[in-house]
Amino acid sequence: MDKLRSQCLSCCACPLSATRTNVVFGVGPVPSEIVFVGEGPGQNEDLQGEPFVGAAGQLLDGMLSIIDLSRENCYITNIVKCRPPQNRDPLPEEQDACIGYLEAQLAILKPKIVVCLGRVAAKRLIRSDFRITAEHGVWTKKDDVYYTAFYHPSALLRDPSKRPDAFTDLLILRDKAHALGIL
Repeated sequence: MDKLRSQCLSCCACPLSATRTNVVFGVGPVPSEIVFVGEGPGQNEDLQGEPFVGAAGQLLDGMLSIIDLSRENCYITNIVKCRPPQNRDPLPEEQDACIGYLEAQLAILKPKIVVCLGRVAAKRLIRSDFRITAEHGVWTKKDDVYYTAFYHPSALLRDPSKRPDAFTDLLILRDKAHALGIL
């Protein structure tokens, strides 16, 4: 993972590299049975070089603690490793330039569960026509890995009415992790 991180830190494969402060590679134990994947770093993440450290990250940490997860027992990363301007969604060509890093991370991590945080990650990792409002908390199995999607923590900050669904999704994750002998 250290070699992959070093390669990623020097990446200039897309225009996002020109505006980044830091590459935001990922954080957590290696290997990791549960991996959370967001779309890309925001301003706080770009400044600190760690995923989900702003308000959305604080909410994510609180959510994970409900089911006995933390940055110490799961891995957190993003589709793209550099911040898109004004926190916009990463463009398809930016995702294409970066997806190899995520695929290599997943190969090293060997997760049993991948949780996509938001529609961008879900559309990239689960299915291109994935609908987050209709399919959050639903499991898809690919190559012996279980995938699901949650609302992105930023969406929960913008629309607190989605929080009950998010809580239900956490319980669904906890139950799957128990069934797989993870928690």
